Amino acid sequence: MKYSLLAAGALLAGNALAAVDPIVIKGSKFFYKTNGTEFYIRGVAYQEPVGASGNFTDPLADVSACQRDIPYLVKLRTNTIRVYGVDPTLDHSECMNALADVGIYTIIDLGSPQQSINRNSPSWDISLYNRYTAVIDAFANYTNVLGFFAGNEVSNSVNTTAAMAFVKAAVRDSKAYIKSKGYRQLGVGYAAADVADIRTQLADYLNCDNTEDSIDFFGDNVYEWCGDSATFQTSGYSNLVQDFQNYSVPYFFAEYGCITVQPRAFNNIPVMYGPDMENVLNGGIVYEYFQDTNDFGLVTIEGNAVSTLAGYSSLSKEIASATPTGVNSASYTPTNTALQACPTVDANWQASPKLPPTPNQELCNCMVNSLTCVLKDSVDSSEYGKLFGQVCGYGVCAGITANATTGTYGAYSMCEASQQLSFVMNEYYQQQVAKGNGDSACDFGGAASTKAAVSPTGTCATLINEAGAQGTGSVTSSPTGGAAATGSTSSGAAFHVAVPASVSVGSWQLGAYIMTAVLSGMGMILL
Repeated sequence: MKYSLLAAGALLAGNALAAVDPIVIKGSKFFYKTNGTEFYIRGVAYQEPVGASGNFTDPLADVSACQRDIPYLVKLRTNTIRVYGVDPTLDHSECMNALADVGIYTIIDLGSPQQSINRNSPSWDISLYNRYTAVIDAFANYTNVLGFFAGNEVSNSVNTTAAMAFVKAAVRDSKAYIKSKGYRQLGVGYAAADVADIRTQLADYLNCDNTEDSIDFFGDNVYEWCGDSATFQTSGYSNLVQDFQNYSVPYFFAEYGCITVQPRAFNNIPVMYGPDMENVLNGGIVYEYFQDTNDFGLVTIEGNAVSTLAGYSSLSKEIASATPTGVNSASYTPTNTALQACPTVDANWQASPKLPPTPNQELCNCMVNSLTCVLKDSVDSSEYGKLFGQVCGYGVCAGITANATTGTYGAYSMCEASQQLSFVMNEYYQQQVAKGNGDSACDFGGAASTKAAVSPTGTCATLINEAGAQGTGSVTSSPTGGAAATGSTSSGAAFHVAVPASVSVGSWQLGAYIMTAVLSGMGMILL
């Protein structure tokens, strides 16, 4: 709804990392790694209200707030908190250690209120990749990190399901990054809007094809149980059990707590942790700790004083009965191990199983170095939309576009906007040179100029060769230093339009479509 290896940093600061027994995944359940006891999430969403501008406070870097709130979380038997936005450049050791001391684990969203996959103009690009991997680096060495969410309610209707291809690409690359860094097992999952029209297809899509690309757990934001009169059947909980009883990874409520009837009684909790659901549902996370204008809060904060609300008392009473039987890891043999069948692309599902390319900074840098006609550094990013509309009207943008419905992606669709503009400007320029019209072709109203091209060698030559002459190839080689080698980056994210299947990539219609998207506010997402 809402929206460096830290070990070394913490030790230098004089703060050793507190250790708790890590939570591991086996089949569709969570377990404590050492003793094998099954772990059920008793969670609370923990993030202060986000301002209209998207500015947020990192709750895991606010030591005084952690010290203030942890006793109230403990009284609710909280063993997990969900955090929607963190600043990976800050020190989190004191809060994370304090949480570990009382046995509280964390699930952290890799995006933030300011930087995430946008359902209307989705992309998976260098800027987002760097954001996600920075968060992973900042938290991977805390044993009380249960895992990460690669997206939250990105698709909430049939006409936004194409965005799930970009979410799944983010899952794939986040998992690959964790593995490449040698971190311990850390799950990467997704938190879904519980929309009946797409629930099954979305869950299947994120858990199909192969395990390297698929989620490690599925979080569902469920608000179906409202008021004292609701039951296991009338609330729709029985349907959820039916839908997920054979799911091969853990399923839990990433948010719950309907407010249609106030005060919230939380009489759904005995069912959530009882015999009707405990074999399918791995617990849930109550939305939310802090009171906001949406009225979901459990407490209000005035200065540094905490006042509990009626929902806090109800939750405290009901969560005391959350004592599912569970199983021990040693005696548990998963039977629901098969991946789902990928949903068919049709009128009800718009995401192809073929995923966008892995963001590759080295490829993008090599590409720009190899060009003759490039965007001038002095051009303001506010002009990019107009320039894309102009250049793509010439039919040279296949290398930067992405169509998640057909599974067609340009090799440079994950580059930064400035790099993409340089690529398509050069494509047009080279066409004109071949026709003998090159003298004034690299101008674009003064936005571009020529430079000396650098012939690619070594890794650059391999990457650019795989990308193809028009950027329509498929890059399979990893760059030097990993999947997305670090390098100089600008503040602009990729310019990306999820092109409808009705628009043929490379046609004159593409430029018109992009320009329309820009004018409607969909085309450029500056993160």
